[in-house]
Amino acid sequence: MIVEYLRYTIPPDRAAAFDAAYADAAGSLEKAPQCVGYDLSRCVEDPTRYVLAIRWTSAEAHLEGFRRGPHFPPFFAAIRDYVGDLDEMRHYEPTAVSGPRPPTLYEWAGGAPALGRLTEAFYRRVPEDPLLEPVFRGMDAHHAEHVAVWLGEVLGGPADYTAHHGGHPHMIGRHLGRGITEEQRRRWVSLLLDAADETGLPADPEFRAAFAGYLEWGSRLAVLFSAPGAEPATDEPVPHWDWTMPPWQGS
Repeated sequence: MIVEYLRYTIPPDRAAAFDAAYADAAGSLEKAPQCVGYDLSRCVEDPTRYVLAIRWTSAEAHLEGFRRGPHFPPFFAAIRDYVGDLDEMRHYEPTAVSGPRPPTLYEWAGGAPALGRLTEAFYRRVPEDPLLEPVFRGMDAHHAEHVAVWLGEVLGGPADYTAHHGGHPHMIGRHLGRGITEEQRRRWVSLLLDAADETGLPADPEFRAAFAGYLEWGSRLAVLFSAPGAEPATDEPVPHWDWTMPPWQGS
């Protein structure tokens, strides 16, 4: 994740209109899958100065995904009159200097080794399962490794699936036309949770609730993407799941 900071100097007689403009523009940010969150703050010592912090999944997701997507035109239309008041508009990424923060789900799970054990155990079961074997018949020998990389990026780890495996468009492409059924989806979730028990993924309720939440959400999208005639958007970034992923953001 990166943070885009936009610093404004807004005269007092334009402050109310500025606030209203960004309240309107916020609707577009909330609809954009590339946007993780945002905050508009006003300086206490000098109320003419504002800082807008927009958290994006990546700089590329902002510049290529959001700006070329359907939510940018209404966003820009709302704040167009204040472009000339900008003092700064830059992207920032975290450094090693930071205060305490909660671990990512990826870190809590045990990182790449733990997810590798998870997917290896899961796909060891698949050929013997009458519901799932047809879905994964003929899968690549490295499929389990690739899914571990996907899960790692989703759960807050390195963006290696985006960098080396084609990102979200590739994952969607792997599901198109497969006609996954609700019964197969449920078995996939059930066996993966069984594999989590087998391989010793953390069993605390908080982690398992977040992890199971992603499996439910992701598998239901897979059913939709794989349906006959489905035409899902292919220009979205890999989703990022955390401890408090709200349903409206996931959708």
